[in-house]
Amino acid sequence: MTKDKIVLAYSGGLDTSIILKWLQTEKNYDVVCFTADLGQGDEVEEARVKALNTGAVAAYALDLREEFVRDYVFPMFRTSALYEGYYLLGTSIARPLIAKKMVEIAEKEGAVAVSHGATGKGNDQVRFEMTAYALKPDIVTVAPWRDWTFQGRADLEAFAHEHGIPVPTTKKDPWSTDANLLHISYEGGILEDPWAEPPAHMFKLTVDPTEAPSEPEYVEIEFLNGDPVAINGEKLSPAALLAKANELGGKHGVGRLDLVENRFVGMKSRGVYETPGGTVLYHARRAVESLTLDREVLHQRDALSPKYAELVYNGFWFAPEREALQVYFDHVASSVTGTARLKLYRGNVIVAGRKAPQSLYDKDLVSFEAGGDYNQHDAGAFIKLNALRMRVQARVKAKADAKEPAQV
Repeated sequence: MTKDKIVLAYSGGLDTSIILKWLQTEKNYDVVCFTADLGQGDEVEEARVKALNTGAVAAYALDLREEFVRDYVFPMFRTSALYEGYYLLGTSIARPLIAKKMVEIAEKEGAVAVSHGATGKGNDQVRFEMTAYALKPDIVTVAPWRDWTFQGRADLEAFAHEHGIPVPTTKKDPWSTDANLLHISYEGGILEDPWAEPPAHMFKLTVDPTEAPSEPEYVEIEFLNGDPVAINGEKLSPAALLAKANELGGKHGVGRLDLVENRFVGMKSRGVYETPGGTVLYHARRAVESLTLDREVLHQRDALSPKYAELVYNGFWFAPEREALQVYFDHVASSVTGTARLKLYRGNVIVAGRKAPQSLYDKDLVSFEAGGDYNQHDAGAFIKLNALRMRVQARVKAKADAKEPAQV
C-alpha cells in the first residue's frame, strides 16, 4: 500500500534525524528531506547524504544563498527594521524562504504534509507553519515536538539507539545554534541564565573586540536605489557582498548582541547573536539615508519600521499587511543612492563620511556664514506660530490657578 509523503526541513542534527525516523515509524509517512543552503557551509551536503542513509525516500539540498539575500534580506534591510530596537532578525527572515521551498517540494513530490524540528515553545513553529498555510491552505503540518511522548534527552537518545541513528559521543556545546549568511544565533543551555556572560569560545563569526586589530579599518559601502552593490569599489552579488561584509565586520569584532526578547508565543527568552555584515550594512545605510531622505519621510519610515520588524519576527512574511508595507518601504528606499565611509574599530562602526549624487544636504543653506536663500528673521515668526498652542495653554492654566482658593 502506497504511503503518504511528507517533506521534512532537515538539518542533519540528532533532533531532525530522530524526527525523520519518528515520522516513518509512528506516523507511517514516506519522508522527503530538504536542507536549505543559506550559507552554513559543508554541512548541507552532509545532511543530504545522512538523510538518505537514515531512511529518507528522497533528499534535496538547495543552494539558496543568492535568493535568500536578494529577495529576503535586502528587502528587509530597505525598511531599517530592528526587532525591539536591537535584533536584525537573522533567524526570522530565513524561515519564510525555507518554508516556501518545503511547499514547492511538497507539490513536486506529491506530498500531503510538511514537518519541521521547531519546539512547541518557540517562534519557528509559527514562522514555518504560517508560511505553509499562506502558500498552500490545505497543507497538513506535523510538529513532532508538540505531538510525541518523549520526555527528555534520554528518551530521544534511546529512540536513536533503537533505530541505529548515530548519537554524538563528544559533549555537545550546552546551547543551540542557527546559522546563515546573515547571522548565527545562540540559545538555550547555559544561556538561559540572563545573568551569565556568554563563554568567550562560543562566538564563530566575530573576534573578541578586545582582541581585534589595534588599528581601525576604513570601508566604503555603495548603495544603488536602496540596495548595497559594492564594497570598497568592488561590485558584488547580494550573497557575495553580505559575505564580504561579514568578513570585514567579524575581523573587527562588530555585530555581537545579547538580548532578552519577547517571543510571539508569550514568553521572554535570551538570545545571543552575531551579525557582523548586517550591522555594518545597517549603519552604512543610515548614513546614506541621512542625505537622501526627506525629514518627514525618514521619520514616518522609522515609525513604521518596528511594525514591519514585528511582522517578520512573528512569521507574517506572506501576510498582505507585510506585502503592502513593503511597497511603501521600497518606494522610500528607491532614493537611497550614495556611498558611506565607515571606520571599523574594536566592535564599533563609526560613520566617517557619506556622499550622494542627489543629496538633500545644502552646505550654503546650513552654513553659519551669511548667504543662501534662508532669512534668519523668518525663524521668529516660525517659532511663535509653533509655540501658539502652548502659550494659549499656559494662559488658561494661569487663570485657573488664580481662581483656586488659598490652601489652609
